[in-house]
Amino acid sequence: MPRLFRSSLLCASLAAIAALMIAAPALADPLRDAIAADMPDLLATYRDFHTHPELSFQEVRSAAKLAAEAKKLGYEVTTGVGKTGVGAVMKNGPGPVLLLRADMDALPVTEQTGLAYASTQPGVMHACGHDTHMTSWIGVARRMAAMKASWSGTLVMIGQPAEEIGSGARAMLKDGLYTRFPKPTVAIAFHDSASLPAGTIGYVHGYTMANVDSVDLLVKGVGGHGAYPHLAKDPIVLAARIVTALQTLVSREIDPLESGVVTVGSFQAGTKHNIIPAEARLQLTVRSYTPEVRKTLLDGIARIAKGEAIAAGLPDSAMPVVSLKDEFTPATFNTHKLTTEMAGVFEARFGKDRIRPVRAQMGGEDFSQFHLADPSIESLLFWVGGVPADTWAAGKGDITTLPSIHSPFWAPDAQAVISTAIEAMTTAALTVLKKSG
Repeated sequence: MPRLFRSSLLCASLAAIAALMIAAPALADPLRDAIAADMPDLLATYRDFHTHPELSFQEVRSAAKLAAEAKKLGYEVTTGVGKTGVGAVMKNGPGPVLLLRADMDALPVTEQTGLAYASTQPGVMHACGHDTHMTSWIGVARRMAAMKASWSGTLVMIGQPAEEIGSGARAMLKDGLYTRFPKPTVAIAFHDSASLPAGTIGYVHGYTMANVDSVDLLVKGVGGHGAYPHLAKDPIVLAARIVTALQTLVSREIDPLESGVVTVGSFQAGTKHNIIPAEARLQLTVRSYTPEVRKTLLDGIARIAKGEAIAAGLPDSAMPVVSLKDEFTPATFNTHKLTTEMAGVFEARFGKDRIRPVRAQMGGEDFSQFHLADPSIESLLFWVGGVPADTWAAGKGDITTLPSIHSPFWAPDAQAVISTAIEAMTTAALTVLKKSG
């Protein structure tokens, strides 16, 4: 190679390197860099939450950690909201009021993950990932406090108790969440997902989580000797007929394009082989999205139970007793305007490969209560994938082979969930609270 050519090539190479070095700062991402710098501390916090899970309405230690962090950052903090809830408010000039929620409670599950920082509480585990939610809450609180110059409005961050029993949001609202604190114009939350690869974001337009009803059904009969069934009215046979007939509610009474579930989760009757009992007890979970389908299912349960009892020859005084439990969780609805906006914002932030529309689920989430308390509030619950990359690859994306949330084996990629959630929630908050003018 001629010396002059080599010299020219070297100069060109050095110039290219210099250009890259000059351009490098433009590629920096202050938000992502700040989150990365914060991750060692946040992961230590996450492990602490995971090691010390607390059941619904017992989240005293967890709430104290959230409250202490928010106070240190300059938020106005109130504890004991809805028994163990936390409210942290940062007012930063005129603008919208944004509510960001993290739920705090764990589940009565015995952990079997084998993690070095596994639960130390016998029979209690963060099997739903609320430990990642609380840790992300802290990360977002830090970022928003550090970036006050970039937004205007009011940020209300809440640590919610008792999501797992569908009571925490209702308890906070009943305790004056929308009167004692600034009432939100927008409410946003996320949930980790066992159905998405770690670090991806999923969203749904409209209904994303279901109405959840718990129904108790007492089936009466006339007890007797198993050898003489003609002298009794067997409630087990009657209850079995009811269980079978209930399945026609979804298959034959609901529009095939609508969704519904009627599951009998418990069937209890009898004490011995040769005794026909006097009663049988059923426990049902009933899932739907719309109020109309919910009413069809609940009315149908009562009608079928009574109809089968009449067919079995039971008198009016022995009709089945249907009891609707107070554990009702209404369906979670993502409002169209906010969902559309945030889908675009997330895609611009993370790229098309890391955000995707997903299907609605039949699980329940009481985040729904914050929108239903005032339907004018824009609302969004989105998903952050938690399945570790190697686990996802080994299962080839088949979620039936993977541990689900509420499983004693659920161990999300905490770093991917937390870093992605903080970045997404902070980006969403900055979008909602964007300075005007």
